[in-house]
Amino acid sequence: MNSYVIYSSHAGNTARVAQVIADALASYGRADLVHADEVATLPNDIDLLVVGGPTEGHGATTEIKALLPRIAGEQLAGTRFATFDTRLRWPKWLSGSAAGVIAAGLRRAGAAQVVNPESFIVSTKPELLPGELERARRWALTLQSATGGRR
Repeated sequence: MNSYVIYSSHAGNTARVAQVIADALASYGRADLVHADEVATLPNDIDLLVVGGPTEGHGATTEIKALLPRIAGEQLAGTRFATFDTRLRWPKWLSGSAAGVIAAGLRRAGAAQVVNPESFIVSTKPELLPGELERARRWALTLQSATGGRR
């Protein structure tokens, strides 16, 4: 299975989560990890696209917002995807969710969502709460089974 993990991160927490996800997916095949600013187009051989970023202002970062139009179009049609974010442990109606915003954009572009968006929790410092990286690893392993390991 070829996975492509795209992330945006300002405090480093989302980058850490993205790295753990890519490492877990690498046990099933190639797993590329790329910052959103570095993505112009997607490779043609993606079985799973994973996109994540920190929740800012109830939504996604400017890097992720700029990414979505760059990768939208025919190259996303039918591509299986999952999204994640990092956010405070507040109700979603209060904090928002970058993962939800990203998922909506990818669905509009014709991609196929394989699991519900996932949030990994940070404190107000900001730093990931204990256990969140292990939870990210477990979540990544569910992605492989949700896709059947292929496109």
